[in-house]
Amino acid sequence: MNKISESGLKDKHITVKEISHQGNGYPLSSRVLSRIFSVLDVFWLLVAGIVTHYIVIGSNLFMNEKYLYAVVLAAVFLHFIGRYARIYSFSTLLAPLTNLPNLAIVCLTTFMLLLAVGFSLKVSDDYSRIWMYSFGLSCFMVIVSYRLVAFFIINYLAERGVCTRKIVVLGGGKQTEQLLRQLDREKPSVNKVVGIFDDRIGRVGPTVGGYPLLGNLEALIRFVRKHHVDDIIVALPWNADERQLEIVSRLRELPAHVHLVSDLVGFRFPHRPSPNHFGGLPMIEVVNSPLSGFKIVIKALEDRILGGLALLLFSPILILVALAIRLESKGPVLFKQKRYGYNNQIFEIYKFRSMYHNGEISKKTVQASKHDPRITRVGKFIRRTSLDELPQLFNVVNGTMSLVGPRPHAIDHNEEYSALIDGYFARHKVKPGITGWAQVKGYRGETDTLEKMEARVNYDTYYVENWSLFFDLQILVMTVFVGFVNKNAY
Repeated sequence: MNKISESGLKDKHITVKEISHQGNGYPLSSRVLSRIFSVLDVFWLLVAGIVTHYIVIGSNLFMNEKYLYAVVLAAVFLHFIGRYARIYSFSTLLAPLTNLPNLAIVCLTTFMLLLAVGFSLKVSDDYSRIWMYSFGLSCFMVIVSYRLVAFFIINYLAERGVCTRKIVVLGGGKQTEQLLRQLDREKPSVNKVVGIFDDRIGRVGPTVGGYPLLGNLEALIRFVRKHHVDDIIVALPWNADERQLEIVSRLRELPAHVHLVSDLVGFRFPHRPSPNHFGGLPMIEVVNSPLSGFKIVIKALEDRILGGLALLLFSPILILVALAIRLESKGPVLFKQKRYGYNNQIFEIYKFRSMYHNGEISKKTVQASKHDPRITRVGKFIRRTSLDELPQLFNVVNGTMSLVGPRPHAIDHNEEYSALIDGYFARHKVKPGITGWAQVKGYRGETDTLEKMEARVNYDTYYVENWSLFFDLQILVMTVFVGFVNKNAY
């Protein structure tokens, strides 16, 4: 990997040292931003209706049903017409003045439809003309005003790296140079390139478009493991499709969106159009990050709320099990072990100790087997009933684990099986869980054959690629019936 000095970096570009000191921030998602603005448009329309009704009519809108119905109908029209006219696209939201005519047409169409409904139902004479015109004009002015304020807030936060998407690019050719020029012209600068990588070290670089070349594909993977990255853009020649297939299969294991700047090789992948926070760039998304946008918030709330409630509910059992372990054998109540978690980051997992403690630390992890002499009497019971896993609720609360996710394996097992099973590390694209899809499907306990581990990894990968709140709740319910007592647990 090339060693790039910090003095070689341009001021406008983020340095490697700066990345390590930055938090993850709040990367802007085009889907999330679109939904937020659609809700805000309806909210400010309602505010305009309430205020103009109070000024013109002189009473509370909510006490006047016919006017309230008109405002609600206008909100419905605005929402659907706005969707059709794409006033909620990322490029429109971040260029409010340029798209002012489009917004004016949407507002005008909304109120023309409202008037048409009034005439067709023969109720137009029941409404004040002054209120109707005031409502329409104030609605347009309020929506334009708040969108301008929102634009300046987003621009301010983007300039300070609070609301930016961190991007790395693989490829150092002309495609990359064109991509960088277009990204540099963006205002606000919501897409920030934090690294360029290319396998042709020595033939390309040391900089590409003013950005330092940081290494090859292996260096890119290490970089994404160490730093938070939202998007990986593969910018290779269009005739390098076999190489792109190989690259994408490697990048599938990383917790980031993967895009191709190509419209030919993309036909060989199941794909969807890349999110429009990349504007008009000719890209397709070939790998989706399982948890992004609102999904991150939903998953976090699920873990904090349900995890906290479960900790309170099981606290008497936690105390009783800890007491039983302490009374039966010497040693600590809790067993702590280093495991790989989200994005291959090492964390410390908590379990109730179920084996005799001799003070020795084994260099190699040996899975528990049936009639294992190392397991205590209390240990047999808590392993069979999964009570030994309860302390992991503390891992859930401190954010290193989730209630539902792939079970974390010992570090040496990870290294062993990752060399034997393709796509093994894809299970680390989400946080590990106390229970998971593989566990409720019967793949729990000892994995004494490669086939069993492959089956477990396949179930874990399916969970990662198909995550939803309902899927998590389904697994939790199944765990209650099949996960606590299992013949494979010993």
